[in-house]
Amino acid sequence: MTIPRIPLAPWKRGPLLAALALLLGLVMALHARIPNVGGFGSLVENLLPWCGVCVPVLLAGAVWRRSASAVVALVLPVTVWVSLFGGLLLTDRSHPGGDLTAVSHNVGAGNSDPDGTARELAASGAELLALEELTDQARGAYEKGLATAYPYHVVRGTVGLWSKLPLSDTRAVDVVRGDAGPLARTKLPESAAEAADGVRALRTTVATAHGPLAVYVVHLGSVRVMPRHGFWTDSRDFGARALTKAVTAERNKRMVLLGDLNGTTDDRAFHGLTSQLTSAQKTAGKGFGFTWPAAFPVARIDQILVRGVRARSAWVLPATGSDHLPVAARISW
Repeated sequence: MTIPRIPLAPWKRGPLLAALALLLGLVMALHARIPNVGGFGSLVENLLPWCGVCVPVLLAGAVWRRSASAVVALVLPVTVWVSLFGGLLLTDRSHPGGDLTAVSHNVGAGNSDPDGTARELAASGAELLALEELTDQARGAYEKGLATAYPYHVVRGTVGLWSKLPLSDTRAVDVVRGDAGPLARTKLPESAAEAADGVRALRTTVATAHGPLAVYVVHLGSVRVMPRHGFWTDSRDFGARALTKAVTAERNKRMVLLGDLNGTTDDRAFHGLTSQLTSAQKTAGKGFGFTWPAAFPVARIDQILVRGVRARSAWVLPATGSDHLPVAARISW
């Protein structure tokens, strides 16, 4: 009896492709353990869903090289990616109902049509409307354009909340690092939005039919990929820690956090927040809900997080004149 010989050539071809496939799978599976030297770990976590794009590229290379080992090695990254994100794409987690709708939008300091943006946001019908990156020049346009639909509003620095329900106990939340680091020496597109007092977050109480609801409106510090500093996140990370302390100390068990966090909820900088708050998009949305940049969104850095209430549905609104897309969530008690 002659035992057939299995050709080994396909298994020997493409060792580099096989190694890259295994490395890709390990990066996704162990992303939390990647050292954050130069912000690299944080950068990987913000772009984690896009690791899936590498799979068809590697597969095409494996087919071209006729490498059986590379094809088999791709099982690891495919399995890890599906376990991390498959549910987001394949499952609609929304439910009907809800007691109020909240919208958050970084309206953009460079927005050339604040009047149009105000009209589009008012048309959403949301009971709560949080705006970030307000400039002194545009603030009047939003106050005028939203006055009819929203009889109550508060503004602190560059953030504000417009509401159909009464507001009280409003105060600024300090999330700004005094030293802006290397960004202080650069001209940023959003620099015009910086208020003299540097306030980028507020906390207020909304009077609802179900009792008081604590609402935070936040715009954390910028992040930048810089040649000498890598993925620079110091200002944002300082704000994330300060915000975590504020949320931890919040006495109201029911709260909603709305704003531009300049990072995704996968980013390790927000573990303190996400351990206490739930993402509306992840629990009640469909898909990734990317929001930035508006022309071709690659990351969801605009968030609605809740505690003590439930997100029934979550979605992304159409583009306005901003470089961010607005986000919305329907919330119930």
